[in-house]
Amino acid sequence: MNNPLLSINNLSITFPEGDDVISDLSLHIDKQETLALVGESGSGKSLTALSCVRLLPSHAKIIGEINFQGKNLLTDTESNLQKIRGNQISYIFQEPMASLNPLQTINQQIEESIRLHRKVTKIEAKEIAENLLEKVGMGNSIRKRSGYPHQLSGGQRQRAMIAMALSNNPEILIADEPTTSLDVSVENQILTLLGELKEQFGMSMLFITHDLNIVERIASRVVVMKSGKIIEQGKTKDILQNPKEAYTQKLVFGQEKILNTKRKISSKPIFEARNLSVRFPIREGILRRTKNFVDAVKEATFEIRPGETLGIVGESGCGKSSLALGALRLIESKGDIYLGKKALRNVGTKCLPKIRKDMQMVFQDPYGSLSPRMSVKDIIEEGLKVHFSNLSKAKREKLVVDFLEEVELPSNILNRYPHEFSGGQRQRIAIARALILKPKFLILDEPTSSLDRSIQIQIIHLLKRLQQKFDLAYLFISHDLRLMKMFPDRIMVMYQGRIVEHGKTDELFLKPKHEYTKMLFSASFGY
Repeated sequence: MNNPLLSINNLSITFPEGDDVISDLSLHIDKQETLALVGESGSGKSLTALSCVRLLPSHAKIIGEINFQGKNLLTDTESNLQKIRGNQISYIFQEPMASLNPLQTINQQIEESIRLHRKVTKIEAKEIAENLLEKVGMGNSIRKRSGYPHQLSGGQRQRAMIAMALSNNPEILIADEPTTSLDVSVENQILTLLGELKEQFGMSMLFITHDLNIVERIASRVVVMKSGKIIEQGKTKDILQNPKEAYTQKLVFGQEKILNTKRKISSKPIFEARNLSVRFPIREGILRRTKNFVDAVKEATFEIRPGETLGIVGESGCGKSSLALGALRLIESKGDIYLGKKALRNVGTKCLPKIRKDMQMVFQDPYGSLSPRMSVKDIIEEGLKVHFSNLSKAKREKLVVDFLEEVELPSNILNRYPHEFSGGQRQRIAIARALILKPKFLILDEPTSSLDRSIQIQIIHLLKRLQQKFDLAYLFISHDLRLMKMFPDRIMVMYQGRIVEHGKTDELFLKPKHEYTKMLFSASFGY
C-alpha cells in the first residue's frame, strides 16, 4: 500500500456509561480516492468520521492513531487542529440546522469560513461565496443576504453546508449523509458536483451513507460497519455484486417489499384544506421593511380520510413543508382548514392547543425538534402530561416504554439525551413522541430521510401497522420516490408552490401527465 492521505489505526472509542462503541477499527483513504462508509444507524459511522478531526465529546476515551500528513491528530495540539479543520479536512454534517448559525445569513457564514482560512478581502470572500452557492444550485432568491437558515428548506440548508465545506478547497472532504434531505434531482446535481470538484482539486472523500445506489455511483472502495466494527471491506464492485458477510448481504439485497394489506378507508375525510396559501415577506433595508412576498404555497386543496395515506412529492423549496405547517396553523396561512367537521379557522389561539393532540407532526430534522435538555423519557411523555394530566406516573412511564418498543428502541435509554443517539435513533424517538398521543391526523415530514434503507422499511411497516390499529390518516412528505411508490394511497406533486398533479399512486407512477412529474420520475427511475 502506498502512503495513504489519512489512516486510522486500531481506533477504539469508549464512553463512561458503556462498552466500546468503536472497537479496534483500522482504515485508510488514499489521495484522490472516495471511500464509502456504510452501515445501519448506530453502527459507528459518524463517530468514526468525527474522530478524524477530534470532534468527539470531551468525556469520550479514544485509543489508537489517526495519521494525516505524518501527524497523529489524536495527539496534535488544539491550535494545529483548528488550522486543519474546515481547511485541509472539511466536514459536511448530517443535520445542517444544528450546524448553521441561526443568527447569521448563509452568505455571512460562508464568507466567514473563507476569511478564517484564506487571505482575501471582504469583497473577494463575498464573490467566492456567491459562486459556491451558484455551483450547489441555490436560486437567486436564496442567495440574497436576507437568507437565514430557518428561512430555507432542509435541502437548501444542506446545499449551503456543502458550499461552506468546499469553500477552502480541502484535501479531504468528510461527507456525513450529505444528500439525505435532498430530492432525487438535486441529489444527482450534488453528486455530480462533488465528483467534478474531486477531480478539479484532486480531493479525497470519506462518504458516509446508507444509500447503496449512491455508493455504487461515487465510491471506489467500501467499508461496511456493524456495532462499531468493520465486518467487510473491498472494491465497490466486489462488495455490491458479491457480498460475503450475511449483514452486508442484507444491506445490499435488503427487503423492500411493503405489506400491502387491504384496509377499509372511510368515505368521510378527517382533514380538509381548501385554497390553502402561505406567503413569506421579503424584507430589505436597515429597517427591514416588507418590500414584497414569496408565495410558498398557492391555493392548495386536498382532503385525507381515516386509514389513508396521502403523499406529497416535489423538489426542495417547492412548498411541501410550508403546506404542512400551514395546514396545522403552525405558521400563518390563508384558506379553509377542517379537522372532521370543525373549522380550524374559527378556533382561537388559546383553544387551539386543546386539539393539537389530534393533529401531530414528525419533523424532518429530529435534532432540531428534540430538546437537548430533556431526557428521552421527558421528551416522549411531555405530551401526555399536557393532554392526559389525569394519568398516573406509573401509567405514563408504561406508555413511554410501550411506544419505545413500537419504534424498536430499548427501554434502558429513558434517561439518555438526544445528542447520545444517531440521526436514525433520534428520528424514532420523535416518531414515538408523536404517536403516543394517538392522533387522528399525522403529518410525516421526511420521517425516514436520516435512516438507512433497512430501518426505513421497518419504520414504514410500523407506520402501516399503527395506521390499521388506530385508523390514522397520514400526510406523508418525502423526496424518496421509491418509498412513495410503496407507501401512499394517493400522491400530490408540488412545483413552485402549486399542486400540479394529483392521483392514485399506481396510476400516477404508471402514467404521469405533467412534465415536471415526468422529470422527477426520470431522475429517480430513468424513465
